Amino acid sequence: MHDTATSSPELGLDTFGDNTVDDHGDRVSDAQTLRDVLDQAVLADEVGVDFLGVGEHHRDDYAVSAPEVLLAAIAARTSRLRLGSAVTVLSSDDPIRVYQRFATLDALSSGRAEVILGRGSFTESFPLFDYDLADYEELFSDKLSLFARLREGEPVTWSGATRGPLRSQSVFPALETPPLPTWIAVGGSPESVVRAATYRLPLMLAIIGGDPLRFKPYVDLFHRASTELGTETLPVGVHSPGHVADTDDQAREELWPHYRGYVARIGAERGWPPPTRIEFERSTGPSGSLYVGSPETVAQKIAGTVTALGLSRFDMKYSHGTLPHRNLMRSVELYGTQVIPRVREILADRQG
Repeated sequence: MHDTATSSPELGLDTFGDNTVDDHGDRVSDAQTLRDVLDQAVLADEVGVDFLGVGEHHRDDYAVSAPEVLLAAIAARTSRLRLGSAVTVLSSDDPIRVYQRFATLDALSSGRAEVILGRGSFTESFPLFDYDLADYEELFSDKLSLFARLREGEPVTWSGATRGPLRSQSVFPALETPPLPTWIAVGGSPESVVRAATYRLPLMLAIIGGDPLRFKPYVDLFHRASTELGTETLPVGVHSPGHVADTDDQAREELWPHYRGYVARIGAERGWPPPTRIEFERSTGPSGSLYVGSPETVAQKIAGTVTALGLSRFDMKYSHGTLPHRNLMRSVELYGTQVIPRVREILADRQG
């Protein structure tokens, strides 16, 4: 049964390296934000978080544009945390260079690297790296076909539309234990779901609005497509925003002003109305996509999503706009020490 959750799903955290403010409300530098993410990652490793994903962006509200460099620094300071992207914008990158960077990270972390590939929700990387947005779909499809070959760690023979062919090309460094773990991130397109199944890659659903259960048809489609292609059952994960504090009220009050500013800014760019407090409260409720509250509240909500969608992984995006570093550290601490054990306890009890 594809809708039966494992009793021990991987429970991770994601960050985009959002530029934060200090205790006086002043914006901290990009450099300090990067150092803060490193500290957050070290804490995540210490408190038992399974995975840390670092996003790639090229705009002034995020400090991380080269996640693999930051992940390498994190690898040197951690011992068990799996490390990956959230996401790597493959359309505007070179698949060979992406493979080389993650193969290097995999070596430095003793096999803890993985990559989550996506088309990204922002488009700044296209003009920055001289790509035409009109080629958006073709670029991702073509580059994914090449990366799917590269991750196997064998010499590659390939031809496509967006670059010259390769003939028995070896790419270095070689992976110690191929293939490189790779996920496909999907925001809600059936075609993208089927593409992940076609390449026999796990599916990561980005659920950032509405009821998470509305994504159940995409999970079913993924498993049905995999079965029709003769593929074994592949993992499905979810990436959703959240914030943990000691109480429900504290979590909401800490997050709301920063969430409001973050969503309002993006909305102004995309023609959305500013968020309201009523909408925010609804999103933090049982049927919303914000996992915000006390450890017990967040654990119950994660366990419900894991069970309903049959997930192998749940990653909470814990950074939100200018939410300060000290709040992020407390959220990471509570997530690792209280939320993760409680989710596993709830799931074990449900399975009898």
